[in-house]
Amino acid sequence: MPTLPKLFRSSAADSVNEAARRLDQFAEKYQQFFPRVFAYVYGRVHNVHQAEDLCSEVFERAFVKMGSLRNDEAFSTWLFTIARNLVTSQARKRGRETIVDPDVMKSVVASNVSVENEVLVREEVAAVIECLKTFPQREQDIVSLKFDAELSNSQIAGIMNLSEPNVRVILFRTLRKLREMMKSSGGSGL
Repeated sequence: MPTLPKLFRSSAADSVNEAARRLDQFAEKYQQFFPRVFAYVYGRVHNVHQAEDLCSEVFERAFVKMGSLRNDEAFSTWLFTIARNLVTSQARKRGRETIVDPDVMKSVVASNVSVENEVLVREEVAAVIECLKTFPQREQDIVSLKFDAELSNSQIAGIMNLSEPNVRVILFRTLRKLREMMKSSGGSGL
């Protein structure tokens, strides 16, 4: 009985090896992108537990749909698009509730600062968050992708379906508006 050439034979060992290779590749991407995705998501929801849940869902969806990604170089843009869509969907479900998590605030403020300075920093961060909540969603997303996720303007452009110069202009104008709002409300500005 003739046998097929090895190229056309499938073996369970080959498929197991392929699955293990894909899992290892995804684990590397997870290690690389988790801190930035978490920072972005936390910057939008302001709650550690919600951010953790949303991040796990982002990476779960990315893993399940990894085969549909045509270009590996576009992974970060694709991943942040998933994150942005999930955060937007979650915001629609839960409304506009935002709670600044005190545990995260403690980690942001250095431990050797006085209680007064810690309170001032918390108030300033809360004021910035409140000002940003008054901005259109697109501007909030761009600021969050830039400063929470630390993405480049070109990456933000890909996620938001905008040109890079447009992202730059929107970011500049948004930060200028934020500075003006902070100065007029008595904050120190940015």
